[in-house]
Amino acid sequence: MIRKIETLGVALCLVCPLFAQVGERVFREESRLDSLRKGELSIELNSLSFFKDDEYAGGFQKGYSLPGFWLQPKLTYQPLKNLRLELGAHLLRYWGATTYPCYAYHDIAEWSGEQYQRGFHALPWFRAEAALSDRFRIVLGDIYGRVSHGLAEPLYNPELNLMADPEAGVQLLYVSRRFELDVWVDWRSFIFREDTHQESFVVGLSSEIKLNAETSPWHFYLPVQALAQHRGGEIDTIYTHSVQTLVNGAIGAGAVWNPRHSVVKRVEAEADATFSWQQAGDLWPFDMGAGFYLRTYADLRDFRVKAAYWMCRDFVSVLGSPFYGALSLSDEGRTFDSPQMVTLGAEWSRTLGHGFSIGADIDVYIHLKNATSFSAGVYLRVNPTFLLKKF
Repeated sequence: MIRKIETLGVALCLVCPLFAQVGERVFREESRLDSLRKGELSIELNSLSFFKDDEYAGGFQKGYSLPGFWLQPKLTYQPLKNLRLELGAHLLRYWGATTYPCYAYHDIAEWSGEQYQRGFHALPWFRAEAALSDRFRIVLGDIYGRVSHGLAEPLYNPELNLMADPEAGVQLLYVSRRFELDVWVDWRSFIFREDTHQESFVVGLSSEIKLNAETSPWHFYLPVQALAQHRGGEIDTIYTHSVQTLVNGAIGAGAVWNPRHSVVKRVEAEADATFSWQQAGDLWPFDMGAGFYLRTYADLRDFRVKAAYWMCRDFVSVLGSPFYGALSLSDEGRTFDSPQMVTLGAEWSRTLGHGFSIGADIDVYIHLKNATSFSAGVYLRVNPTFLLKKF
């Protein structure tokens, strides 16, 4: 039965394509500076409503549901054609929750947070973005994170688009006809002298070498990606296992077919070799690990069908789903010997109007040596902008 499902999923993905992806239409944040908006003072309401159900098996992670929304009300001002400032707040609400811990919501390690908020998980929001040239931009404060980095799924769990705190620090973006680069520092935890928790930050790199024009009937590219999470701090009061540095990386090759068809919009396939490295500390049971990820998808109008294959040995993901690794998050101390997985899925998304989009997805995870898991979700993005004054 599994063999038949695998064959059907791969066949569908080779016959169809993917421009209607939920990640592109619903999750991604527009990151281009528009010089025509010079002098504009606006109010922007950026929100994502979601309902996600995860039915997990196999011992990798226990299942759960995510019913809620996040909201970012912001005041935006563009004093120059190449400079934009944003000030506001990020509010996260789960239906049925009344209190929220005051710390980052995604991490493989335990984190001790003593303060709590009521009603919403609330954070201040500030972003300063400057275009230093037509190709190069710098972002300070709340950066363009999550799906905007374009990381492979073994390195970054798409579900973090729903629940993760905004990434904040510094970001450098470079875009040209043949090369794209995203380098950032996401500062998770700041410490003062005599603090009893660790300083923590993530350094990331996501790049893509385009071997030919993206609009060609056949487009080829080479992605190179890396993540490093560091915990420590010279002025904290933790003296045992106080320094931890965890690294993930991926390098691959991909091909895109642009058939210029009214129904079939795009077909893509990509293969990635991944690695994990525990450079310092003993948080993971493995110091080194490696994995192989093969994915393909096809876009048909508003639909995308997709399939993927994953295998690894001693690999642990810093920010990815536990399915992409050999370490259990539900059973303490449990590891998996060379796990393999086939993923089949479908997505639907539609743009309802400028700043409004809706989407849904379903994924089936077939753990070849274990069990079968699945997840399904529906999402609504509302992102209108109201002009207050043009100076």
